[in-house]
Amino acid sequence: MDQIRIDNLEVYAHHGVYPEENRKGQKFYVNAVLYTDTRKAGQQDDLELSTNYGEVCLFIQDYMTERVCKLLETVAEGLAEAILLQFPKIRKLDLEIRKPNAPIPLPFTSVSIKITRGWHKVFIAFGSNMGDRDTYIANALQSIAEHPLCRTEKVSSVLRTTPYGGQAEGEFLNGVLQIRTLFTPEELLEVLHELEAEAGRQRTVHWGSRTLDLDILFFDDLVMSTEILTIPHVDMQNRDFVLRPLCEIAPYFRHPVTNQTMQQMLENLTEHHVL
Repeated sequence: MDQIRIDNLEVYAHHGVYPEENRKGQKFYVNAVLYTDTRKAGQQDDLELSTNYGEVCLFIQDYMTERVCKLLETVAEGLAEAILLQFPKIRKLDLEIRKPNAPIPLPFTSVSIKITRGWHKVFIAFGSNMGDRDTYIANALQSIAEHPLCRTEKVSSVLRTTPYGGQAEGEFLNGVLQIRTLFTPEELLEVLHELEAEAGRQRTVHWGSRTLDLDILFFDDLVMSTEILTIPHVDMQNRDFVLRPLCEIAPYFRHPVTNQTMQQMLENLTEHHVL
């Protein structure tokens, strides 16, 4: 991806653990690498097709001077998020904030914190087979769409399906949505669990009936497994009600482990009648 670089932007601000730092302030230096697509702007010589780095510099200055934080970590996290939300053409950024006059009683040049943050492509399966199923799903999709750290990009049609796993009773409504998010996988999982809880979800029977089910299927090309979360979803290759809506909105998205497209996975499932 193309880069726009900002080197050693000087900002006088009042961040620090000690009251003297907050009162007097000091110089900070900001380095930023903005990952974006500059090709059309370069071809057409049109700033509207790019990200105005002058505006980004002024935004950084305003953000850092209007706030007082104890930690550089806090400044960096907040600033990175604010830049990504303010400038939609930036997909990812590397951000470094240097503090050359930190209160350290030893010779040194500078201390700094450097982070990388960006938008992630995520596919989420949704389903319900209890109560007012349409309302549970609609409320969840609206909450995700309205969350400041999420952007809904595509939503599949809603399928009516029979229960999977032999434990649930009642017809399911199922579908998949594609979003962009600034959350980590664990943070997004927490948000989804909160939405399930708001819908009265009870986790009592595995594969049982539920008012609302929200599962992370893919998170970029990430492959991970912890006690609370496995990505890609471990059983999606056996689920017609997941693969069919995925094929509707992203038929050529490839599974990061098997390298199969969603269309290929659905064809394989259909061929072997594992529904």
